[in-house]
Amino acid sequence: MKPTNKEKIPELQLVRAMAILAVIMVHATSYATVQLTDSSLYVVYNALNVLMKYGTPVFIALSSMVLFYNYKDRPMRRQLLSRFYKQRLLYILLPYFMFSLFYFVLSLMAGSSEPWNIAALAESFAVKLATGKAYTHLYYIFIMMQFYLAFPLVLWMFQRHRHIPQWSIVMGLLVQWSFVIGNKFLFQVQNKGSWALSYMACYLLGAALGYYYPQLRTWFLMRKGERSFAGVLSWIGVWVLWLISANVHVYMWYESRMYGTSYNSLVFELMYNMYSLSSTLVLLQVSFLMYRRQHSFVIRKLERLGTLSFGVYLIHPFFLLLYRQFSPHIGSPQLIHVWYAGGFFFALLCSWFVVSIIARFLPFAWILFGQLPEIRKSPFKQTGHISSSETRLFKS
Repeated sequence: MKPTNKEKIPELQLVRAMAILAVIMVHATSYATVQLTDSSLYVVYNALNVLMKYGTPVFIALSSMVLFYNYKDRPMRRQLLSRFYKQRLLYILLPYFMFSLFYFVLSLMAGSSEPWNIAALAESFAVKLATGKAYTHLYYIFIMMQFYLAFPLVLWMFQRHRHIPQWSIVMGLLVQWSFVIGNKFLFQVQNKGSWALSYMACYLLGAALGYYYPQLRTWFLMRKGERSFAGVLSWIGVWVLWLISANVHVYMWYESRMYGTSYNSLVFELMYNMYSLSSTLVLLQVSFLMYRRQHSFVIRKLERLGTLSFGVYLIHPFFLLLYRQFSPHIGSPQLIHVWYAGGFFFALLCSWFVVSIIARFLPFAWILFGQLPEIRKSPFKQTGHISSSETRLFKS
């Protein structure tokens, strides 16, 4: 079967931008949730830290959505399968290896001054590389590698049994919660959050969104004259679920951090799961509404940030580390909040600038940051349209 050209979904770049902003915010506020418990603004730091935890689940759902949207009508024969894994090797695993090595060496330089044992270091690096532990944020790539391995089988099931995709969200919840409950009472594996089964509901939500996107597009747009009563009611339900899960999740974390209140881990898991799933849908709706003003300055910048989000994700912890290591830590209770805000903007802007510069001037930038858009002007300028290389992002 000859693959058909898929309509691009430029709104997804806005969701990616909002997701990478959330990831950076979580990392930038992590110290504050420990160090500022006596501050009158602690409730704000806690809320920002908890609410922005949608970043990783949304990235997982978007990656799944793009894959199933582009491949659902393409039989996964040997040639296509080979191309699929070649692209992941070049544009995902190679940057993952480079940054795992970078952060591993960086951690060594910041750690012990004792002589290095090369054999022991090589073994330690190999273990961390194979488990996504070379640095705290690289677990996301480790999770996606697991999903990439499973993708051809899941796609084959969807194509062979046409009734399965409509049950994919339910299946994802069943698989994820079987793992969560089994792990609590039986398995008790370490680093549960580094295993794909912990995010199966988000992955299969993305699969359903990609598989049924042509039918769902009207639902996302919610244009006047195209709204149905059932569509409006379903969106109200999504927003209500999002608001309830967000508030309960924030409250539970606040009570736990401030007063040591103990909650059943399954309740935490449920709130995070519901918040992650509803956040994916809410952000998609918001992105479709925002993209109606696609020529506005803010939308163009967010769209550009979205195209660079993978590179920004990989490098931003380095700039946050630099900021915390070398910027003067303000001791004043009034100005400490400026210091924390500075960390967020320093990590964001430096990462954005560096990835943009490298994408523009380095011929083999993909080795570090994967598939990047062409940048013809200055790093923060754009022409308002998606370049030819950017369109490949939707076919990856």
